Amino acid sequence: TFPNPLQDHPAYSTVKQYFVNADDTVPEKVVVQKNSPRGVHFRRAGPRQRVYFESEEVKACIVTCGGLCPGLNTVIRELVCGLSHMYNVNDVFGIQNGYKGFYSSNYLSMIPKSVNDIHKRGGTVLGTSRGGHDTKKIVDNIQDRGINQVYIIGGDGTQKGAYEIYKEIRKRGLQVAVAGIPKTIDNDIAVIDKSFGFDTAVEEAQRAINAAHVEASSAENGIGLVKLMGRYSGFIAMYATLASRDVDCCLIPESPFYLEGEGGLFEYIDRRLKENNHMVIVVAEGAGQDLIAQSIPAADQQDASGNKLLLDVGLWLTHKIKDYCKSKKMEMTIKYIDPTYMIRAIPSNASDNVYCTLLAHSAIHGAMAGYSFTVGMVNGRHAYIPFHRVTSTRNKVRITDRMWARLLSSTNQPSFLSQKDINAAREADKAANSRKNGENAKKQPASVLANGEK
Repeated sequence: TFPNPLQDHPAYSTVKQYFVNADDTVPEKVVVQKNSPRGVHFRRAGPRQRVYFESEEVKACIVTCGGLCPGLNTVIRELVCGLSHMYNVNDVFGIQNGYKGFYSSNYLSMIPKSVNDIHKRGGTVLGTSRGGHDTKKIVDNIQDRGINQVYIIGGDGTQKGAYEIYKEIRKRGLQVAVAGIPKTIDNDIAVIDKSFGFDTAVEEAQRAINAAHVEASSAENGIGLVKLMGRYSGFIAMYATLASRDVDCCLIPESPFYLEGEGGLFEYIDRRLKENNHMVIVVAEGAGQDLIAQSIPAADQQDASGNKLLLDVGLWLTHKIKDYCKSKKMEMTIKYIDPTYMIRAIPSNASDNVYCTLLAHSAIHGAMAGYSFTVGMVNGRHAYIPFHRVTSTRNKVRITDRMWARLLSSTNQPSFLSQKDINAAREADKAANSRKNGENAKKQPASVLANGEK
């Protein structure tokens, strides 16, 4: 190992306690009972006093995979600038168009000047794609080009790919650090507090909700319907609803709903229109897929990342509401707004820009110390998390949690749940917590290079 160059850096040399102790950890759970096991602790992120790589020997590469997300360019910029300004690393390369770029295109040389203002743009300057993951080809190219730091930005599938790359690198005995930076606009990555770009997406969704509210309130029996992203998890829909206060009903994948009968959606729409003459509905793209499948034959198709292609719940719900109102001889106007791709194609807002900067810097410090990991904020502290911890499960909205109760209180919508459904949800939560406590009995530190540990 070598002394950290930051010790002589004018910006950092005067900062007291800037370096992180190698034994510092971040607990996965901060609220525990007296007799709970110690639980899982992750390595605290940040610069170490000694680093595994000498600056002049570092050859780093950056790749973005999967769908777009606000903040991608900010992360890229801060990786390039951080490596250069903090550690004097000059060899940084961009991998174009996702994983397949490792073996199908030339590497793009990146310097601070070339990425100076990319954070003001949406998307990713490196390009992205789904699929294209060939572990052996990727590691062959990493080995052939002498790359020793790999920064991989992407969602659940991308982090699984990063884990496979890490295992192949270990198998070959290569001295290469693999740093994953998790990205998903749905905010469904496990363990971490939130994904970058999520705050921006929730903020941008307000424009669509406001437009739906204006349209609905300007018509007799007006209904504004907004579809937001959320394939398996309804976090964007839930937080956008809570932020807006103009939404009368929020439908998410985790909370099943039904249309007809007592306590159903149609009954609530009928009541709300009589009370207020208009209403706004927010629906996550993954909600109601079981109901749609009953009326529309669904082809079992998947995208290149293995995600099931969803049927359009917004269009389906629009037609169902129209048919219901027609059967009741009720005059009604419905406006359907789908800002799905608009909210992910914009630059990140101020808070996400700060978060992206911290993630990038944490990733750099960890890679320079020789660790391989996924980086993320856990209970307000940045930590190095083993790849398998963030890919083994998915974060979902807990409908027995207080946050969902706050939403129901805000919208005054029915829960659409029977007591049987509520009991089943509680039992599922108990089972999940029981499994987690069993795993927590043994401390699992972040994955590290064989000789990267202090």
